[in-house]
Amino acid sequence: MDRQAIRDAVGAVVVPRLRRSVGELGLMTGFDLAGDGSGRVSLALPEGLALETELRAAVFAAAGAAGAAGIRVDAAPMGSSAEEALAARLTAGRPARPGGAGSRTRVIAIASGKGGVGKSSVTANTAVALAAAGHDVAVLDADVWGFSIPRMLGVQEPPAVVGGLIVPPAAHGVRVISMDFFVPPDQAVVWRGPMLHKALEQFLDEVYWDEPEFLLLDLPPGTGDVPISLAQFLPGALTVVVTTPQPTAQRVARRAALMVAKMEQEVAGVVENMSWFTGDDGKRYEIFGAGGGRALADDLGVPLLGRVPLVPALREGADRGEPAVLAAPGSEAAAAFDEIAAGLAARRPRVRRPPGLKLQ
Repeated sequence: MDRQAIRDAVGAVVVPRLRRSVGELGLMTGFDLAGDGSGRVSLALPEGLALETELRAAVFAAAGAAGAAGIRVDAAPMGSSAEEALAARLTAGRPARPGGAGSRTRVIAIASGKGGVGKSSVTANTAVALAAAGHDVAVLDADVWGFSIPRMLGVQEPPAVVGGLIVPPAAHGVRVISMDFFVPPDQAVVWRGPMLHKALEQFLDEVYWDEPEFLLLDLPPGTGDVPISLAQFLPGALTVVVTTPQPTAQRVARRAALMVAKMEQEVAGVVENMSWFTGDDGKRYEIFGAGGGRALADDLGVPLLGRVPLVPALREGADRGEPAVLAAPGSEAAAAFDEIAAGLAARRPRVRRPPGLKLQ
């Protein structure tokens, strides 16, 4: 029996949601091992994360695999000063915000000129498709009035707070923060620009994002306060414009792209949603017309990243928290989102960062 190997195995256990090991975070406060392989591991855990049951099991399994027998795992809550120290360790050496100075995160805003084009379902499914392809992905649900991402992704737990740092929950490999977590079900968000600006700033700076490879922003429709604030916070963001095939929708969606140009940012491409419905007879029916996505992409001089058909799994999956890329992996919709994710993964933003906004 190798005492150090067992201790190292316990220290290597990754703490759920914190994405760091027990050893890195200094959570192991005691380790005693007898000659027969029995012993005790003591852990100090932040109260808000409700990690005890899951982490006990992981530590017990790791110690057993390394040769221990009958290890007992004790867990005690951290004090406030210990939690603050833990938060400092989590953020040490990390950029102040994802997509900000020194960050490797690629920020992609999902925008639309009007509501009802399926922007949030495009965000949720694209995020899951990116995660399924092996990328580290997070989503900021910036639609502060019409938030829907947590339900679409099937998030089962709220954010936690560790030493003043907000730790987001995750589902299907995607970390999520949303106003949905902070607003009672019987209340609406009735805020003006300054309050929205502050809330978005807090979501970027006070959440433990852990520098994901991709941060997707689900924007509210239109060209109002939220996209303007986010352009100030994240000047290097790329934008994907979502439209339907209908020419009228395409003309409205173009306004979102014009806003991006005024902010001196880039449009990464266009996604056409609700492109067709395939009937039981195998025939495609273009219920909302045809050509809007291609026309918009050509007009803007950007790629048409994908055309997403109407499939029941898309609506059903959104309602039960199982995106179509998982609920119907062989469907036309899943294939479209895989294509969109691949196109975004291959795209790089310009190196130049705009010095400021020019709205005149």
